[in-house]
Amino acid sequence: MYLRKTRLAPTPSGLLHLGNVVSFLITVSLAKKHQAKILLRIDDLDLKRMRAEYVQDIFDTLDFLEIPYDEGPRSLSDLQQNHSQIHRLPHYRQLLDELASNQLVFACNCSRKDIRESHPKGWYGGQCRTKNIPLSAQGVAWRLKTTGDRPLSMKQYPEARQGYRIPDSMDFFIVKKKDGDPAYQLTSLADDHHYGIDFIVRGQDLWESSCAQSYLSSLLPGDPLSNTTFFHHPLLLDGKRKLSKSAGALAIRSMRKSGMKKEAILTKAASFLGIQTPVRSLEEFIPAYLYRLENLNRHNPE
Repeated sequence: MYLRKTRLAPTPSGLLHLGNVVSFLITVSLAKKHQAKILLRIDDLDLKRMRAEYVQDIFDTLDFLEIPYDEGPRSLSDLQQNHSQIHRLPHYRQLLDELASNQLVFACNCSRKDIRESHPKGWYGGQCRTKNIPLSAQGVAWRLKTTGDRPLSMKQYPEARQGYRIPDSMDFFIVKKKDGDPAYQLTSLADDHHYGIDFIVRGQDLWESSCAQSYLSSLLPGDPLSNTTFFHHPLLLDGKRKLSKSAGALAIRSMRKSGMKKEAILTKAASFLGIQTPVRSLEEFIPAYLYRLENLNRHNPE
C-alpha cells in the first residue's frame, strides 16, 4: 500500500511518558516501512494546559531517543513563530462557519455537573437540541448534530475497511468550546487535512476520537479523511492502568534523571510490545517491531 505522510501529535499538557514513546516508535517504524514522511504536530491551542516546559520536553525526548521527523518545529520559538495552531485559527473558524451555515450544530449551555447528573456514565444526551439557544450566545459550546444509526466506514491498516457508527460517548460531541476556541476533534481533523496526512497511528483508547473525526469529515466538503488510513495499536498498560502523563515514574524525563540511558529506555519500550530482546537503537527497534506485528497479523487475521 502507498502511504505519503503520518504524524507525531503530542499535546504539551504534561511530560512525555513511555506510552507516548512507544506510540512514536510504532509510527516511525510503519513510516519507514512505507517510505512515508513524518510530521511533528504539536497541539498547542489549549493555552490553559500548555506549558513551555512541556513543549521543550517533547523536543528533548525526541532528540535524546533519536526519533526522527521530516517536517514540523525544531524548537519552542520555531513552534510559536511558524507552526502553532494559532496560525490556523482562520481555517478552523471557516469550518465552524460551514457547519453552522448548514445547520449541523446547536448551542449547548450545560455545565459538566449538569451532564454528569443526567447520565450514569456522564455522556451528553442532546438535551439542548430543542432549546433553540442562539449560536451567537455567550458562554455556549457548539455541538454536532450526530445520528447514531448512520453507518460509516474507516480505512484500517494494513488493508481493510471497518464499519462503525458514532459511539454513544461521542453523541453530539463538541466542535467549539465555551471559551470560543475550536475543539480538539475539529482542529485535529483540520490539521491532518492541512498537512496532507493520510496515515494516523494512535492507541486503541482513541478509537472513539477516530470515529468522531471520521464522522465530522463525512459532513465537510470533500470528506477530507475519506482516504486516510488508521492504525490503532493496543493500549499500553502498567499493570492494569493505562500509561498516562500522570505516571511520573514512567515520564521520560524522570527516567533520564534516574540515570537510564537511551538503550535502556528503548528496550523498556520494546518490552511493552512483547519484544524481549535488547534494543539499542531505532535501527534495531524497527525490524523487531515489524517482525512482531507481522506475526500478530498472521495469527490474528481480520
